[in-house]
Amino acid sequence: MTHTKIKNLLASAISSVSSSVSDYVLNPGKDFSRNRKLPADKLISFLIAEGSSTTKNELLDFFGMSGQSPTSSAFFQQRSKLKSEALKNVFDAFTGAVPAGTATFPGFRLIAADGSTVSYFSTDKYSRPEEYFTSPGKSFKGVYSIHINAFQDLDSHLYTDALLQPVHHKDEFRAFCTIVDRHPVTHGSKNIYIGDRGYCSYNNMAHVIENKQYFLFRSKDVDKKGLVGNFDFPNKDTFDVPVNVALVRRQSSKIVCGDAYRRFIDSAASFDYLEYGSDSTYPISFRVVRFRLSDDSYECLVTNLPADKFPSKLIKEIYHARWGIESSFRKLKYTIGLSNFHSYKPNLIKQEIWARLIAYNFTEAMINNTMLKKGKRKHSYKVNFSVAAHICRAFLRLSAEEDQINVMVLLARELIPIREERKYDRLQTAHFRKPRYFIYRAA
Repeated sequence: MTHTKIKNLLASAISSVSSSVSDYVLNPGKDFSRNRKLPADKLISFLIAEGSSTTKNELLDFFGMSGQSPTSSAFFQQRSKLKSEALKNVFDAFTGAVPAGTATFPGFRLIAADGSTVSYFSTDKYSRPEEYFTSPGKSFKGVYSIHINAFQDLDSHLYTDALLQPVHHKDEFRAFCTIVDRHPVTHGSKNIYIGDRGYCSYNNMAHVIENKQYFLFRSKDVDKKGLVGNFDFPNKDTFDVPVNVALVRRQSSKIVCGDAYRRFIDSAASFDYLEYGSDSTYPISFRVVRFRLSDDSYECLVTNLPADKFPSKLIKEIYHARWGIESSFRKLKYTIGLSNFHSYKPNLIKQEIWARLIAYNFTEAMINNTMLKKGKRKHSYKVNFSVAAHICRAFLRLSAEEDQINVMVLLARELIPIREERKYDRLQTAHFRKPRYFIYRAA
């Protein structure tokens, strides 16, 4: 697929939303009803192409240093009319239109789930403190935050879906279930949803099973209090054991569970397929795979993948691929610019979050379709994402008559070696980074 076709897919997604913009405005029949310098399609295009400079500079760059570019004030007035759902729909339409990449495991699609929090400055006037305000460390000033729950295709590196939550209403379990229930499944393939210890729960497993898909979750080790900490396992350091569980919502000896482990889910825990107090059971079967990480550490994984197609060694490799979504958040925040906001208001912050997700996917789609020459080299090579993001942003700022940038040719020149043998110790402490701001006025 050429760079022009990918850009046309994005333009088509923007057009489909802007053509029915009345569905995404605060005042239908009034907002975007007049012909202005920033109609809905240009406004959305600008938000996607926007970088980390001041709003005025970004407007000048987007409109080619033209004296006809709108003022910062006019821009904020226009974007304040638009709901963030407009950008969400552009994201869905564009991501759904981009062809799937080559699958690592034919017939299966690796989907990683993870969450990350972004912070922004605001006041009580614009953001409700009980939903958004956080005070990191010993700082009394604090910031406002939104939590991003995201799914990513580990083969194409595209974000497939996301759900935004106020930081104090963050619920990754519920977000996971919501996204799984609405997540698309490619015809002829199955999704494998991969999550760390924060996603290992019976309710999450059940939602995946009900959608006839597969899960792979990391859990606490067998000697710790957790989901797998109360089963009978072989007296071995490593094993791959099938487990059958019967979930119940009432403590009664009359409820027959057969040979399965009986596990009671109390009223405080969420489980969407059994009512609390019910005499019914919900059967769940899965494997517990334990393997050695180092001389004194082990990892435990829970999955419903079939053992004949996915032995323990392959399960370990698949889970290791989940690191891709962790590194993508770093690119999203510090290369695409998700840590740099231009507003105080939650709705406008959500606009920018969706716009950055679109920009990220646009960049990855360009990289995926770039043909790299194979030569006799010591290392394999990949496109430099930082440079690619800069090139793609410039490409998005050009009008259709001025599309003179051959993105694929430029990307093929910006390569960096893949050094898989390099390993770094994981940071043991989280480092809070204040958001950068480029605000014209309180908006």
